[in-house]
Amino acid sequence: MTTPDDRAQQGKAARKRASRSSHGAWIPSADRADPVAVLEQQGADRVQELLPIRYARMAASPFAFLRGAAAVMAGDLAVQWNTGLTVQLCGDAHLLNFGLFASPERTLLFDLNDFDETCPGPFEWDVKRLAASIAVASRDNGHPENGGRDACLAAVAAYRTSMRRLAGLGELEVWYERIDAHDLLSLVRSTRHRKRAADTLDRARRRTSLHALGKLTEEVGGVRRIIHDPPLLEPAGAPDLAAVRKIFGDYRSTLSEERRLLLDRYHFVDAARKVVGVGSVGTRCFIVLLAGRDADDPLFLQIKEAVRSVLEEHLPPGPYVHPGHRVVAGQRLLQAASDIFLGWMTGPQGRAFYWRQLRDMKGSADVEAMSAAELRSYARLCGTALARAHARSGDRIAIAAYLGGSDTFDRAIADFALRYAAQNAQDHAALTEAIASGVVDAGGRDGD
Repeated sequence: MTTPDDRAQQGKAARKRASRSSHGAWIPSADRADPVAVLEQQGADRVQELLPIRYARMAASPFAFLRGAAAVMAGDLAVQWNTGLTVQLCGDAHLLNFGLFASPERTLLFDLNDFDETCPGPFEWDVKRLAASIAVASRDNGHPENGGRDACLAAVAAYRTSMRRLAGLGELEVWYERIDAHDLLSLVRSTRHRKRAADTLDRARRRTSLHALGKLTEEVGGVRRIIHDPPLLEPAGAPDLAAVRKIFGDYRSTLSEERRLLLDRYHFVDAARKVVGVGSVGTRCFIVLLAGRDADDPLFLQIKEAVRSVLEEHLPPGPYVHPGHRVVAGQRLLQAASDIFLGWMTGPQGRAFYWRQLRDMKGSADVEAMSAAELRSYARLCGTALARAHARSGDRIAIAAYLGGSDTFDRAIADFALRYAAQNAQDHAALTEAIASGVVDAGGRDGD
């Protein structure tokens, strides 16, 4: 049996593969792929008429570009030395992929909330993605460079100290760790910031299927139908409706018995194609309206296409062949509590999909409105949540030993983040130039 001391020694040995200070370097390789070409290649198998919306959304700001450019950053991370300390990566751990959601017990939690790119890989890739997003957000908000550095340092220090704390806990204690959203207010110092945080919690509590019923549907001939708002929300045609009904049974079989029983108490009402996110635009996504006891007892489910993670071409094969299974298993492993309707199946043309609730008290921070102090506090929270997720799936003792008690790793990641933010600004400019010259079509309407 490997002892905690043995595991700690393995972590310290990883410093020989990649020293903590080495993470601060960022020099683009001579054969670095053109970022616009990477995005175009990624879009080859997507719904082509939706791609202009994706490019328009990514062109809105450097931070929006970073959100959609996970494939670009994956290639950049892959050419750097890595620790070999493997966790289940979120794969896209930027600031807006953390947020609020309801546990099955109806407790509001703060955690990672996007897993399209999840797969096993070196823990620092998620940390670098988070830190880069902080640096980019700080630049976009007009904060001084020192403000961005401080926020990055706060996030990575929180990750490091949280991981070291978790390394001293037992397995069940780590598994049951969670960040209760109600505890967040006590961490906010100023009255103004506390009020904004309280407003965010209140909005999240209201974002339920019943709330969505009023926003996303209308009554047509006495029957609820999903609103027609092309190209962002379009009722499914007859072929899509037939496909959704057909794959519903396959999805149902991936749920546990008691959740299948609950789902069987709902009946199908309507379905529509929906455009979601930034990086995901162009992947096939539907929302399904179900009704339970009566028309005022709705359930909205989202069916989202699962494709190969952008990290997979740079890493050894993971344990899951089915992309939908990969997403669902990764979410269940990383989150403190997961959606009870999370499931997966194979759809038409062999495409993989996963299902989840569209809205279940979900909420996210308004990063664009954050002051330097607010961004620093939020970055610290995200770093803490990321450490908790990694501690469930990786060797927390080895990672904690690698990180150590000093701030060497923190400072290196902050250096990397600031350098990568400058690279991201250049990549964003390349996209806007490609749009201006007509190489890339961004004629789609923006919106979410």
